[in-house]
Amino acid sequence: MLRSVFGKTLWDQRRALLAWALGIGAVGVMYAAFYPSFNNPEMQQAIKAYPKGLLDAMGMTDITTAAGYLGSTTYGLLGPALILVMAAALGSGAIAGDEDSGRLDLILAHPVSRWSLALQRFVALVVGMLTVSLVLGVALIAISGPAQLGGIGPANLLAGSAHLAALGVFFGALALGIGAATGRRGLVYAAVAVVAVAGYFGNNLGRSISGLGWLHDISPFRFYSGGSPLTQGLQLADLGVLALAGAILVLLGTVAFDRRDLAV
Repeated sequence: MLRSVFGKTLWDQRRALLAWALGIGAVGVMYAAFYPSFNNPEMQQAIKAYPKGLLDAMGMTDITTAAGYLGSTTYGLLGPALILVMAAALGSGAIAGDEDSGRLDLILAHPVSRWSLALQRFVALVVGMLTVSLVLGVALIAISGPAQLGGIGPANLLAGSAHLAALGVFFGALALGIGAATGRRGLVYAAVAVVAVAGYFGNNLGRSISGLGWLHDISPFRFYSGGSPLTQGLQLADLGVLALAGAILVLLGTVAFDRRDLAV
């Protein structure tokens, strides 16, 4: 028996985290390997023929440069989509999952407070996100030569992965906070989906649609990619906003968790 909730959580999730790391890393390598076929005049001309509104909606405003291509695919669509699913799964399972299954009363029968349980589960989630994102960054560095990603240095690839981890932590905190406050996994998935879709399209289209500028301003995707980490490196202010927002979500959820009757 491991002595801490944090250690036990990581141990229980070891296979899932390995699968997520290998899966997201493989997706990143696969899309990076396709870049040479996009880096030619014919493909650039074909891309220009697509409607600008469609490209904006999908966040694919530039896929002819290495940074633009990875920023539109691995770090723009597929990577965030996978990390959001991972965040929802880990975050919803942190408290609400145990409550749904009836295990929560057994866990709290040990000398661990509700606050300690929620915070240790959140720290384990942060470690999981950092680990998976680091694997993606290292995998892309390893393939950067054959994939002709020379325009992006290793530091910037790791910066992009750090921002991806921060995005995952934010949505994981949202899932954990709502799950802790309500104990309902279905509500967690619905809330994460709504915030993700609204935030994604708000970030991509908010500035071009009248009356939606505010949605762009508060979108988590703005702080994830707005500073262009693949070309500009780590954006500490943006990372700080995502980290602070995640901490507030966990705090609010844990306050509600500590006060409510549990459905166990």
